[in-house]
Amino acid sequence: MDYTIITITLLLALFVLLGGGVWVALSLLGVGIIGMELFGGAPAGSILASTSWASSASWTLTALPLFIWMGEILYRTRLSEDMFNGLAPWMRGLPGRLLHVNVFGCGLFAAVSGSSAATAATIGRISLPELKSRGYPESIAMGSLAGAGTLGLLIPPSIMMIVYGVAAQVSISRLFIAGILPGLLLLAIFSGYLMLWSACNRSKLPDEGERLPFMEKLRRAKLLIPVLGLIIAVIGSIYGGIATATEAAAVGVVGALLIALCSGALTRETFMASLMGAVSTSCMIFFILLGAAYLTSAMSFTGLPSALADWIIAKQLSPYLLLLALTLFFIALGCFLDGISIILLTTAVILPAVQAAGIDLLWFGIFVILVVEMAQITPPVGFNLFVIQNLTGRNLGAVARASFPFFLLLVLAAILITLFPQIVLGLPEAMRGA
Repeated sequence: MDYTIITITLLLALFVLLGGGVWVALSLLGVGIIGMELFGGAPAGSILASTSWASSASWTLTALPLFIWMGEILYRTRLSEDMFNGLAPWMRGLPGRLLHVNVFGCGLFAAVSGSSAATAATIGRISLPELKSRGYPESIAMGSLAGAGTLGLLIPPSIMMIVYGVAAQVSISRLFIAGILPGLLLLAIFSGYLMLWSACNRSKLPDEGERLPFMEKLRRAKLLIPVLGLIIAVIGSIYGGIATATEAAAVGVVGALLIALCSGALTRETFMASLMGAVSTSCMIFFILLGAAYLTSAMSFTGLPSALADWIIAKQLSPYLLLLALTLFFIALGCFLDGISIILLTTAVILPAVQAAGIDLLWFGIFVILVVEMAQITPPVGFNLFVIQNLTGRNLGAVARASFPFFLLLVLAAILITLFPQIVLGLPEAMRGA
């Protein structure tokens, strides 16, 4: 069978469908049906029926709507305002001062949200007006928010990790633990860049203003207790072996409801809005999962993934060269597709090749998520760019230019975890050995 013809045919069909405005899930189903009918040699309808059940009847997937609901609940509380007020006094002593609130605020909210766009929107609706009113340059405020918002994908609990874990058959609990150190590394890189930028642009920063006494700082830090408690409950229960990822998601929902209740934000209207938001987002993701699962089955019947793996073995491509090629491929896809679609669209084809190159699938999951983070700030389909454009009213080009340095910092983080894989694998190995 000529695999070049299969590849060209399926890619052409995909681009025609996506270019025509067809939903991503329907496009994946359509390409799967074309591949099955023309090259698979199996009944497309029967395979669709069995794949639909197999892809949806997964207990692991229960964590997905629960974590989404947790984020939706917290989005409707005063959590972002409390986080700004709790963090701001401690950030004034750092070079760059309140710009760091974007980074640390996104890092904290990422640990209870799981969504990049939700993280950027929640923190940005408080921090951007505050920074603007205090005289901070808008470009660095927008860029730091766009970059730090991507932490929602990497710092657990991450919706993207659940999607990858299901698609690649990798433990979601181990993925969550593996994402902790890379997430902290990325947070440190962003914060370090803001310090360097501020050292070179001191004249652009406003006066520090009145310093708060230490006891007042501690009093305001109490505002961070709810979010820190929720992080410990969710991530600590997983790391301590007390709960699975799904059980930890249920704990997170209960904790989010308690925070909303205590803050006075839990009303019938907000409860129903959060529930409908979670249902809408979950259905969208599950529909894409179904399309990707069917495309995966079609690919296996055509023999394309195994042929690609054999080709890579024959060419003796080094793991570094393969990762470089995949990085460029993912960045190109990120110009046109969202992160979930990228992972589900490519998993069936590239994972056999990745395994053939001897790359650990747990490590590769974190690497892929880090690269997909770049897609969140890559025009023209960068979700974080759209969020910030909506918050500021600036055009997409200005937001993209402000975000470009943070795109390069994401590239740096990807290089570091490639050179030092224990950044990713250290904690999961320690958890397994415990």
